[in-house]
Amino acid sequence: MTPQEFIDRWKNSPLTERAGAQTFFLELCDILGVPHPGDADSYCFEYGTQKSGGGDGFADVFKRGCFAWESKKPGRGLKAALKQLTDYYLSLDCPPLLIVDDRQSIEIHTAFTGYPDEVRTLRLEDLADANKRRILRYCFEAPEKLRPQKTTAAITQDVAAQFGELAEAMRRRGLDAQRVAHFLMQCLFAMFAEDEEVLPGMFFTRLLERCVREPGGTADRIQRLFHAMSEKGGEFDLTEVPWFNGGLFKVIDVPPLNVADLAALLAAARKDWRGIDPSIFGTLFERGLDPKSRAQLGAHYTDIGTIHKLVRPLVLEPLMREWEGVRGEIAGALGI
Repeated sequence: MTPQEFIDRWKNSPLTERAGAQTFFLELCDILGVPHPGDADSYCFEYGTQKSGGGDGFADVFKRGCFAWESKKPGRGLKAALKQLTDYYLSLDCPPLLIVDDRQSIEIHTAFTGYPDEVRTLRLEDLADANKRRILRYCFEAPEKLRPQKTTAAITQDVAAQFGELAEAMRRRGLDAQRVAHFLMQCLFAMFAEDEEVLPGMFFTRLLERCVREPGGTADRIQRLFHAMSEKGGEFDLTEVPWFNGGLFKVIDVPPLNVADLAALLAAARKDWRGIDPSIFGTLFERGLDPKSRAQLGAHYTDIGTIHKLVRPLVLEPLMREWEGVRGEIAGALGI
């Protein structure tokens, strides 16, 4: 079968999800020139696993050390398929790639530990391109070639440095440090929320784009969005906004922003915040609040891996040893 024959065969195929999934995958293997599943432990269909929240499940295809793959019928949507794979992720020994398809498109999500999630989407017709097919072949043969170039720590460090420079520029204009720090925390949260699709419609990014074009009324626009986020049943741009009730938006006080401030915020908002470590919140607040501290947040940021190296031997391991002793005493008392 040629790639074009494969495309023609599966375009608008009427087969059900169950009837089409395995045949689609086997024929895809053929046009890629990779082996079919055939090892119950390391590469097979319907690999039995457990969900992170409890209960059993099956990955449609599992190739150990490479990927977990879930297929859906066209029109079913791929978010639900990806959610299934993330539920299986830990019990599948953390495969570096999570792949979902609906036979009209294939999404490859990177899941390398310590690296951000990058998504590559291949449409069915893209498979006529040898370079696109090569990307899929990497999934089977060399998944490390799809590893993102920057670690989560490096990306977070870059963003932290940018926010530090912005905070310092605002303070140099005489703005109160606490006011600046709180506002930037709110902006940062909004960027996380919209990229995680908790805040709908990419409202904050679109708002900043308008503010860059038309700076007049900037404070009022941002205040209206933040007020909508702080209230039950809040609404912005005729769309209901979820209520963020943690107290971050209890006080809304947007400082004067110039064109350079807005451009810096917009550049940050356009990044993929799903790949940025949430620990940036504490670092940003600390640096933004203290005018005497270094403006370069990146120099201060400590990644999660480094923190774990300190916390594990000092806190976690002693607690686990203590728990093992207590658990033995309990078992002895119960005669187990």
